Amino acid sequence: MIIIPAIDIKGGKCVRLEQGKMDAETVYSTNPVEVALKWEAAGARIIHLVDLDAAIEGRPVNFNIIKNIVDKLKTAVQIGGGIRSMETAEAYLNIPGVERIIIGTAAAKDEAFIKSLAQKHPGKITVGIDAKDGKVAVKGWVEVTDIDAFTLAKKLKALGVAALVYTDISRDGMLSGPNLAANTKMAKEAGIPVIASGGVSGIEDIKRLKATGVYGAIIGKALYSGDIDLKEAIQTANKA
Repeated sequence: MIIIPAIDIKGGKCVRLEQGKMDAETVYSTNPVEVALKWEAAGARIIHLVDLDAAIEGRPVNFNIIKNIVDKLKTAVQIGGGIRSMETAEAYLNIPGVERIIIGTAAAKDEAFIKSLAQKHPGKITVGIDAKDGKVAVKGWVEVTDIDAFTLAKKLKALGVAALVYTDISRDGMLSGPNLAANTKMAKEAGIPVIASGGVSGIEDIKRLKATGVYGAIIGKALYSGDIDLKEAIQTANKA
């Protein structure tokens, strides 16, 4: 299982939110580049970058900041937040060092867009399924649909999506532990690699997540609060 440190960008700063609430933020750094270099130095194989402003506005608000981060790193990145057009998707994919992009809202609303992207950029398209009580949430988590998260996952495999990022909103930023049952079910039913996101609070959570069969785990708040040391997390995930 791979460990993926998260850098969420809002207003050009590195922040963490609680349960995706834009008004419940903690600023951890005014220099996201420094944070990215710190995670790279700790051994991260890939870094998770999210444009939180774009998730709400639907356009790449922090594109230049994200590009600057990628340019400074040797480590690969995955990028999400507000990628809802072919133009934005390809702008990110054309940056050397971007391993994959993560589509959120557009996946629930426009299957044709996802299929076209996956065909044009095989292996590069990941979809973020953000769920609340098993239902898909969109537009920066402010709108909960009636779409079942597990049903959507199966559809996405058929559309050619390479992987999924599965987030349980109720756990995100809360340090309350991941939803192990939901991650186990998603890893079993999706048919493609699943990256778990939300709620990881300590090393024991990493051990438990590994047992669910997920491909990777995104860690955010626990790294910034000091509850998890990234080097130790990577070593734990690499153990048989």
